[in-house]
Amino acid sequence: MAELSGRPLRWDILEEHLNEAAFRWNQWEKALDAPDYTLEEATELEEHVAAHVDGLVLGGEPVVERLLVPALADEPERVVAAALALLQADGPYGPAAVLAALPAAEPPALGALRRAFELGPTPAIPPALTALLKKEDAVPELFALVLDTLGAHGLATAPLCSPFLSHPEAPVAAAALRAASRARLPVEPAVLQRALDSEEPSLRDAAILAGLMNGHRAAWAACQSAVESRASDVKLPLLLLGLSADERDVKRLLELLPDEALQRRVLFALGFSGRVAAADACVELMRHKPVAALAGEAFSAITGLRIAEEYAAPREEEEDALPPLEQENLDADLSSKPEDSLPQPQPESVMAWWQKERPRLDAKQRYLSGQPFTPQALLDALTTAPMRRRHALALELALRSRGAVQVPTRTFAAHQLAALKTARSAPASSYSRPFAEGLRG
Repeated sequence: MAELSGRPLRWDILEEHLNEAAFRWNQWEKALDAPDYTLEEATELEEHVAAHVDGLVLGGEPVVERLLVPALADEPERVVAAALALLQADGPYGPAAVLAALPAAEPPALGALRRAFELGPTPAIPPALTALLKKEDAVPELFALVLDTLGAHGLATAPLCSPFLSHPEAPVAAAALRAASRARLPVEPAVLQRALDSEEPSLRDAAILAGLMNGHRAAWAACQSAVESRASDVKLPLLLLGLSADERDVKRLLELLPDEALQRRVLFALGFSGRVAAADACVELMRHKPVAALAGEAFSAITGLRIAEEYAAPREEEEDALPPLEQENLDADLSSKPEDSLPQPQPESVMAWWQKERPRLDAKQRYLSGQPFTPQALLDALTTAPMRRRHALALELALRSRGAVQVPTRTFAAHQLAALKTARSAPASSYSRPFAEGLRG
């Protein structure tokens, strides 16, 4: 039996560490998009992940060979847990084992490995990772993994990214654009325009963000055009219209609100607009049960009213009885969604509150949680806002600063807090102007 510091290894305990690390990581990952978690609360979940990963790391090389390397071909949660432990190993054998697993990994496992690389410490990223970009028979997901990893860790360079910006596979070109955006690398206008014109939403969206990060007006035009065309997936373009907070863009969102196919995403976007007109629309939709909770969330984000106590409706108990077979929608998505945790508003109470509070708000002003929107308020919200809203707030901060101030809201807390500290030390003037202003081209 293998030994550590003279003591035999307890494989049952080590297996439990792996199982618990996978389970706790899955909990933490879901919390990143939860409306009822803050950064402080999510950090508590993260600490459980770290404790079990540390238990695996202490096992050394015997645990790598017997437990962690085989887990790299397992369920996604176990892949992430095992890869995190390997990337934090005391010796080079850990990261080397993750690198060796990449060429033969199937796409689902590659997705999990990409996430582990994103979360792992930057010094653990093997320098040989970039060599995989030269592998001619690699699947697109492998190229995307490498490019996204380089972008996440600030290792992307023009020579590494540029050859893939026009890659025929949309996921690869999108990953190259994401990496270029994070590294604030210039993108040729012609290359950018081809991606902006793509019918593949992921590539179009990556190009929009890369273009806005570089200050290109064509990217904003493509964003607005995507909304007008109601293309196959306009989640990001709708959100960007809300983040712009421009009165014309907010008006367009309000015009789209009756469209039931877009209604949920439009409501989410309106919550970031900070406009009184958006709050008015949200109050009205609180009477429409399918989107009442989303309307309440957006209203709260604008006005600062917490949907709780007398402003929240009693939560209904879920019915166990199944509907008759002839009434059942077999194509319905029954998986839980982050918004399922949102409280249901009490429309009459909220309306009464709004009638009293509305006169103090300026229809020409943008608000964030009931206070005038300022650069300082944006940074404060990144610390205190519900987790699921922080990603959009961080995106606005990055776009306003043209990439100079970036807070990675899907990484571990230490990284986020360090980025927030850096953001607070940056001059407010660097991100005080709306991102849609001052575009060129």
